[in-house]
Amino acid sequence: MEKLHAIITGVGGYVPDYILTNEELSRMVDTTDEWIMTRIGVKERRILNEEGLGTSYMARKAVRQLLEKTDTDPLTVDAVICSTSTADYHFPSTASIVLGRLGMTNAHAFEMSAACSGWLYAMDTAACMIESGRYKKIVVIGADKMSSAVDYTDRQTCPIFGDGAAAVLVEPTTEDLGWKDSYLRTDGQGLPFLVMQAGGSVAPPSYFTMEHRMHYVHQEGRTVFKFAVTNMSDATALIAERNGLNKDNITWIVPHQANIRIIEAVAKRLEMPMEKVMVNIQKYGNTSAGTLPLALWDYEKQLHKGDNLIFTTFGAGFTWGAAYMKWGYDPK
Repeated sequence: MEKLHAIITGVGGYVPDYILTNEELSRMVDTTDEWIMTRIGVKERRILNEEGLGTSYMARKAVRQLLEKTDTDPLTVDAVICSTSTADYHFPSTASIVLGRLGMTNAHAFEMSAACSGWLYAMDTAACMIESGRYKKIVVIGADKMSSAVDYTDRQTCPIFGDGAAAVLVEPTTEDLGWKDSYLRTDGQGLPFLVMQAGGSVAPPSYFTMEHRMHYVHQEGRTVFKFAVTNMSDATALIAERNGLNKDNITWIVPHQANIRIIEAVAKRLEMPMEKVMVNIQKYGNTSAGTLPLALWDYEKQLHKGDNLIFTTFGAGFTWGAAYMKWGYDPK
């Protein structure tokens, strides 16, 4: 029997219409466009500001576009994996909501939480499921409504994040393409440095947690920056080395869009020109689990069958990793 490989056969995405610019943000909190661009690299971010809409709304939009682009019958989908840190509810899962709304009722659905690293973890899981031969079509979603978790009085964190969602269809092939290798790690040291302190079982909502603004992202930026640069760079270099990849045969680096300085440091480690690095942080900010698939969505027309892509990411926990994929199709 020929070996099965897991390839991405289509990408769908969605970002909200409302654009929160640095100029507008500077009227909300003590910051400037120059400060944000120099330290983070975000010019604007998309915000889902309609009442009553959550992460599943954006994920649903992205998946609907994906199914239409790939001419996929929802009833032929075997599994739906959604990576998010901003689920609509504690339960049921956001994945189950998307599945139900789009009629993918022959599939099972589940959530994967690894913060900003979630989509990469989910893709690796989907690849293993495809390679097992038991699954033929898996939808992998990265989606976050980070505006629901951001304190817009905190000048250190509110410029960073935006809202968005993207999804990919993963299918089997016997061609020498697709998901080739991954290196995923978690060390558990990140709790004090990147966390939402309340809302879970340790600190359920209370007057105290509300008064002390514990339901928002708390980040110690310098510590996170140092860990992110080191671990993303090391993971990317490791994946490149053990797969015989270098600046000459890597087509694209696809980094988590958290900070332009982190992205530049990763590119420098591999001696890659920034022209070969997918960057859209200036348009969307950090959409957490959405950043990697949104980068594919933005750059899909520039991808060609056989292109060598290295993904890399870093998130709360700390979680991080890198993966190597050989792209599966030419521009459609």
